[in-house]
Amino acid sequence: MRADAVRGHLDGLLLAVLEPGPLHGYAIIAAVQRRSGGVLELRTGTIYPALNRLERLGLLSSSWQSAGERRRRCYELTDAGRRTLASERTAWSEFTAAIGSVLNPATPPGLAT
Repeated sequence: MRADAVRGHLDGLLLAVLEPGPLHGYAIIAAVQRRSGGVLELRTGTIYPALNRLERLGLLSSSWQSAGERRRRCYELTDAGRRTLASERTAWSEFTAAIGSVLNPATPPGLAT
């Protein structure tokens, strides 16, 4: 899928995959890829700046966790992040409904009364 297709929706994608619980960066990338059926492949150079920005905005919090001898930064939603995710979902539903009504009208053109 084209990278520009994700632009504008990255925040919502990241918040959504963090909804069940904390994840580190590579697990976030894997979750997006898995949940999209392999269609969306995010790069580390894309998600880490976004994660840092979302944390600065107060939508995520992070902490260092050890995994064996490695330390990884794990991210999780804050209450503000959960509210923002709910707003993103509402906006996405409205957007897809509007686009769907244009691309797949219920009444074929010329038959409307």
